[in-house]
Order: sequence, then structure tokens, then C-alpha cells
Amino acid sequence: MQSITFRADAVLFDMDGTLTDSIAAVEAAWGAAAVDLGLDPETVIAATHGKRAIDNLAFYRPEIKAHEMDAAVEAFEQSILDFADSFKKREARRRSSGESSAGFSTRAGLDAGESTPALSDTSASSRSGSFSTPSLFSSSSNDSSAGVRRPSFATRLSDMLASALPEELDAPVFDESPDSNYGANDAQKENAAETDIEAAWETETDAVDRSIRILPGVRDMIDRIPDGRYAVATSGAKTYAYGAMTRVGITPPPVTITADDKRLKAGKPAPDPFLLAASCLGFDAKRCVVFEDSPSGIRAGVASGATVIAVCTSHERSKIEGCGAHFVVEDMRKVRCTTEGEGAGMRLVFTVEH
Repeated sequence: MQSITFRADAVLFDMDGTLTDSIAAVEAAWGAAAVDLGLDPETVIAATHGKRAIDNLAFYRPEIKAHEMDAAVEAFEQSILDFADSFKKREARRRSSGESSAGFSTRAGLDAGESTPALSDTSASSRSGSFSTPSLFSSSSNDSSAGVRRPSFATRLSDMLASALPEELDAPVFDESPDSNYGANDAQKENAAETDIEAAWETETDAVDRSIRILPGVRDMIDRIPDGRYAVATSGAKTYAYGAMTRVGITPPPVTITADDKRLKAGKPAPDPFLLAASCLGFDAKRCVVFEDSPSGIRAGVASGATVIAVCTSHERSKIEGCGAHFVVEDMRKVRCTTEGEGAGMRLVFTVEH
């Protein structure tokens, strides 16, 4: 293990995947949106990570008008928080009613007033019509609980779907031989398979705790950095960013740059969020440290001129090693921060084990 020490003026944190782990809830929200749109959820989940919801929605929902976009972003990001909160709310209701945790089947476990907003004209009740696509995924806050990366939504649900599909469906769906005869039994089998798939999706959605968690080493790192020397620059809009941080006991710092900040001309992988955050703190981005987890965020940090520390909290190391980060570590526990000097001349001293 090698250690390197360097100095900086301030820290610019990404949020999701860097300070907090809400990946499971984010994947569920984008996966559900993908199913509604008839797209492959696994592809959509991978393509949207680390990017602003406004940019993702503009790409996948080009019919959303400019004056409608802020409301669409807020509704989508509220759906992430709904997915994150639903398990604990459901468990609390069970404890208060003495209900067993087995045998429940409501999709997100939300009360009537807590339903996840739809991202298309397809209502939740008609979602079963989208389940004919080949790849189907809907898609306590303490450091120790987040030490192991949670399995992806896609991995968990694909296992469930493998057991839900009848063996007969492994055969070709269309047989072009002259004596091919598609009968009522075949239609019944396909309808049953579709029902099984939707049931598997609903069961997985119900069963998984997607609560937002604080990531390892984050609390200690924030506690060691003086006020006014760190900011958050996130691809999340204000609803999601403030909601996620407060759920894990992080007070959003005065300089929190969210995706809906009208001063931003572009989001990550453009450097704008980090440049704006550094400017608001009163420092040159080149004299700052950026903590990031996603390829697009790492590239944004590098483009800003900051020293970038990439954490392997949401991506495998192999997925982010080639993005230009100066250091790649497992998580924030591999980085120590102390201070030297006082007042305006204070410097942050970082020691990185890598």
C-alpha cells in the first residue's frame, strides 16, 4: 500500500454514490421509467448514471416541453425518494399492525397519496403491457451498513425472472412451418408468463430495502473539513439532493450546486458544476479536490482542473480507472484529511492510500 500526501484549499463532493448510496432507489426509478417507455432498463440505468435528470429526461422524453421540464424533473426525483422510503414505511406499518412480513404484494408499498409518479402516459395499472420486452427491470444511515456494494436491481430481478418463466417459452415464439398452429393453450401460456413476470417485478420491488445510506468514511471526512471549505456539486436536482442528504444526517452545505441551478450552462461530464461550486466557495478549482464515483463525474472533475479522487462505491474499479482520476480508492476511508495553518491561509492536507 502506497501513501501520497498533497495539499488543497477546498473539497468539492459529488453526492450520490460518493456521499450517499441511493443507487438502489435510483435504479428502481429509472428502471420503472424504462419499462414504461418500452426500453431495456439495464441499458437505461447504465446510460443515466451520474448525469442530470433534466438531460436524461430530455433524451428519453423529447416530447416534454421546456416549460414542463422543471415539474417533470421534480416528479421523477420525488419518485426516487418514494422508492427509498417505501420499505421502511411498509415495515413500520407492519410493526404497528402486527402484520407478518410474508405474503405482501403491493407494488411499491406506498399509500394512495405516495404513489410513484409515472414518466409516460402509461399508468401503473397498465404497465403489464410493457412486460413483453426481453430484459425487464423496474427500475439506518451508518457507515458500516454500506461497506459492501449492493447487488444491482437488474441482477436481482433477472434471477427472479429466470425462475418465473415457464420452460416452454424457451422454444421459438414463431414457427413458420406450414402446419404451425397457434392455439388457445399457447396464448394462455404467454399470458401466464406475462403475469409471472409482472408478479416477479412487484415482489422484488416490495422485498428490497432501498433506503438511502451514508457511505463509508463520509461522516469522518466531513467532520474534519472546516465550514466554508467544502461544497456539493451534484447531478441531482434540489428535491432529490436535499432529500437524500438529510435522510442520512448530512446537512447540505451553504454551497450546494444542484442540477436545476439556473447558473449552469451544462451538467457533468462538463466541468460547470465543479467550477461554479469552487467559485462560490471563493477558490480556484485547480486548487480543490473533487470526490467522485461515476465516469461522467470523474471526467467533469478532471476537466475542471481539480485533483480528482475516484471512489469505487458504485462502479467496479475497471470501469473508472481510465477516466483520468488522479487517485482511485475503494472508498473514503482510504483518504485522511487534516488542516494546517489558520484563517485565509489554512490548507487542507490529504493523505491517500492507494
